[in-house]
This record gives sequence, C-alpha cells and structure tokens, in this order.
Amino acid sequence: MAQKKVLLTLAIPTFNEEKNIRIPLDSAYDMVDEVLIVDGGSTDKTVEIAKSYGSKVRILTVDNPSNFLINKQRAIDNAKGEWILQLDADERLSEELKQEISNFKLQSSKLSGYWIPRKNWFLGRYLMKGGVYPDAVLRLYKRDKAHFKLANVHENAIVDGNTSWTTNALEHMADPTFARYLQRWHRYNTFDAKQLVEKGEKPCMPCYFVGKPLITFFSIYLRHKGFMDGYQGLVWAFFSSIRYWEIYWKAGIKNV
Repeated sequence: MAQKKVLLTLAIPTFNEEKNIRIPLDSAYDMVDEVLIVDGGSTDKTVEIAKSYGSKVRILTVDNPSNFLINKQRAIDNAKGEWILQLDADERLSEELKQEISNFKLQSSKLSGYWIPRKNWFLGRYLMKGGVYPDAVLRLYKRDKAHFKLANVHENAIVDGNTSWTTNALEHMADPTFARYLQRWHRYNTFDAKQLVEKGEKPCMPCYFVGKPLITFFSIYLRHKGFMDGYQGLVWAFFSSIRYWEIYWKAGIKNV
C-alpha cells in the first residue's frame, strides 16, 4: 500500500510587504501543498498579490505585534500541513535548496526539523564573514513538534525531537538598500529597548556607549574577519556596534 502523501505548508508572516512578497512565493509556491499568509493587517497590496498566485493561498488576518514571531506561532497553530516551511517575506529558496527539500522523504522522516544555513544580502553582496554566515535558522519542521518561546524577536522555533542540517543555503534578501537596512535597524533597536523597559532594567551608560560598541565592532570586524566582506563588512560592523547608543537613548532616556 502506498504511503499517504505528507502535506507541506509554506508559512509567511507579512505586514505591508508588497515589494517583497513575490520573493518567497516565486521560489517555493510550486513545491508546497498550501501557502498560509499570516498578515498583520497590511494596507498595501500584499494580500492581493499573494492571492493572485492561486488556490493554494490561504490568508489569516491578525494584528501586527511588535514581536512578529507571534504571527509565526499563529502559522504553526493554523497550518494544515504536517510539515511547515517557514519563510519571511524577503527570503527565498535557492534552486539547490529547493531541489534538496524536494528530495526529502518527509513521510518517513524520523527527524522533527531541519536547520538551514542562511546567506544575508547586504548592500550588493552576501555577507560571508563577520560571524554572519552560516546564520543558522530552523525553518523546516513538523507542525506538531514545534513552537516559539516568544522571549525575543531573534529566536528560532523550538523543536521536540531530532534535527539535521540542509546542505544548501536560504537566501535572505534583507538589505538591498541602506534605507531598508536603517528601517529594520531602528525597528529591532526599539524592540530591544522596550524589552529592557518592560524588565525594569536601566542600561549602564558606559557599557552602552563604550564597552558594548567596542567589543561588538572588534568581534565582527577583526575576530570574525568582517573586513573580508569589503566596505559592506565595515558598515555592518559599525552599525551593529552603535545600535547600543540608540537602545540606551530609547530605554534609558526616552523610556519607550
């Protein structure tokens, strides 16, 4: 008797992603059984574009929490597939990764999930040094084995059971322009500042203006050889360092 086909859901959390939503859909739509868009109330054409891809697309309209991982958890709670392939709106499968996943025998797998190395696009190139690659993300997992702790915005899913790694990388088209990078930079800094305020922690001025920035810069640029990524590596190291200035300002002075 033939084994029952295991359904695979592509889950994408969105909010005003009309410029990006085609990136994951173009790369993975034809290999999945369902596309679940968890949309935080987009006011642009995100939902319209997603629906245009066909009958596989299902829209779950929710609120837009500051910790967008809440909407990734909602995808786990509402997906129909036994397995979930979770992508952000600015991520895509390389052709090699797409073929690799297509070859997995998910119906007989004893694994609960797969870690995927991620390449981050930054101002015209993928960052391969500076501790940025491989940027390990757990994005393919059994629905009933996975959940998010929701402690911070940078965490991966927690999977109950054994995991493995894919050979090929996910492509994160995160920051094609400096304007987009700054937009994301401010958003993450604000979230981290809010967490400090909610915990009642007041950041130490010398630590956030001198200690943490210096340690971060030298770790990224020298220890992890960020200088090998050209001027992009320098920009990445510098702004990763001075993010603590903004966090201090928002948590220690503005009390966001």
